[in-house]
Amino acid sequence: MRNLIRIVLSIEYNGAAFTGWQSQPHGNTVQDVLEAALAVIADAPPVRVACAGRTDTGVHATSQIVHFDTEANRPLNAWVRGVNSHLPQTVAVRWAHPVTTDFHARFSARSRSYRYLLLNRTSRPALLSGRVGWFHAPLDENAMRTAANHLLGEHDFSAFRAAECQAKSPVKTLYRADISRERDLIVFDFRANAFLHHMVRNLVGALVFVGKGRYPPEWMLELLAACNRSQSAPTFDAAGLYFTEVEYSPEWNLPAQSIILP
Repeated sequence: MRNLIRIVLSIEYNGAAFTGWQSQPHGNTVQDVLEAALAVIADAPPVRVACAGRTDTGVHATSQIVHFDTEANRPLNAWVRGVNSHLPQTVAVRWAHPVTTDFHARFSARSRSYRYLLLNRTSRPALLSGRVGWFHAPLDENAMRTAANHLLGEHDFSAFRAAECQAKSPVKTLYRADISRERDLIVFDFRANAFLHHMVRNLVGALVFVGKGRYPPEWMLELLAACNRSQSAPTFDAAGLYFTEVEYSPEWNLPAQSIILP
């Protein structure tokens, strides 16, 4: 009988150079480079990982949670520093934690959180290029905050769902939709039981329409009721989006997932 060990990892990555999380034949994904590095340390390829939530091309993560099974009995530090030595500079394992085989990175998750960073000034970003979204005209964060409050709770989010979304249901529960400003940087924080494909970027796009005065905050209620993607705003740039946290039951005793952002 195989003696499998299940390990949970927290992964941080800059998604600008990758075509998303999920493995592709061309190999230029975060999952591909992570599995290759894990296979070196396990000395038993292939190693397959399951993640808490897939991210698109150009999207970043401060704490993507994955798990994998292995017969290789290694110190936890080997799954961190050892794996990192075989990863590109834009991907890093933050911590490793052993769990029982009934844990699953995706199906054990209670909620997921995203943060969107939007630079709101007349000139485009240079130092933060690829790491923040940008909008040149003034935005009213108070109006956007009022609009975001209409999104809280359980709704059919079809108006914010990509056409290629494979989720079985568009009904999700949004627990948090906070908006704050620090000088030129507007921060959007969202937490939900799960997210649809492009949902956060589509929410940000609609909120920007409210912030620039094109629609009143109550427009969000109209969009939710219509359940029609074509009536909403365009999908916003992937550059400012970060997958920040996954909530699990305390019984798993996973390490903290602190947010580290510019």
